[in-house]
Amino acid sequence: MPVCLNLVLPDAPAAGVVVNFAMILMVNEIFYSLQGESSYMGQPCVFVRLTYCNLRCKWCDTEYAFYEGTHMSVPDILEKVKTFNCNLVEVTGGEPLFQPEVIQLLKSLVDAGFTVLLETGGSLSVADVPREVVKIVDFKCPSSEMEHKNLWTLLNELGPRDEIKFVIADRADYDWAVAKIQDLTLADNWVVHLSPVFGILDYHTLAEWILADRLKVRFQIQLHKHIWDPATRGV
Repeated sequence: MPVCLNLVLPDAPAAGVVVNFAMILMVNEIFYSLQGESSYMGQPCVFVRLTYCNLRCKWCDTEYAFYEGTHMSVPDILEKVKTFNCNLVEVTGGEPLFQPEVIQLLKSLVDAGFTVLLETGGSLSVADVPREVVKIVDFKCPSSEMEHKNLWTLLNELGPRDEIKFVIADRADYDWAVAKIQDLTLADNWVVHLSPVFGILDYHTLAEWILADRLKVRFQIQLHKHIWDPATRGV
């Protein structure tokens, strides 16, 4: 049976050892907290934050996940997750789908009986993601300066349990998101969240816009930033 090693190996592995690089991911952090967003907001959750991202959003709040991390095997990640004795797990980033090995991690979590969420930035296909995983797709508004990266064809890969999010910084973002919601009939097929950029757009303002337009969406805040200091990691 092949042996998966979470080690830096020499150029020539020892005889008889097969290194399965497909089982290794770069992990930024694994922590236990309250789910701060999505329809699962408020529930205890284990977060597996993976390193790397193919986007550079102007208002990104997890830039530390672009490069920092530790190599871990899928079995090691699974064992770490199990130590928290919590059934809800979110795989996030960075951009978790940037590492192809994440698909094996998601399958392993599903097979282990966890309820699994995947937060992804809307620029990469989710076709290979197990159907049991709840995909939360964060399409990028113009203020992020990453709007051009949105992969709208991935809507064809979503199931009815999946969710869509727009992070709103100003009225231009809001109007753009409303047009997408209406033109693509997003709210007729999925839960759609509108979330203000923390510290930039007043909650009252976004709430009034949503109510005035009678949008069939969910207003969302980042709950964790109101419980802990907004700059705190691992919450």
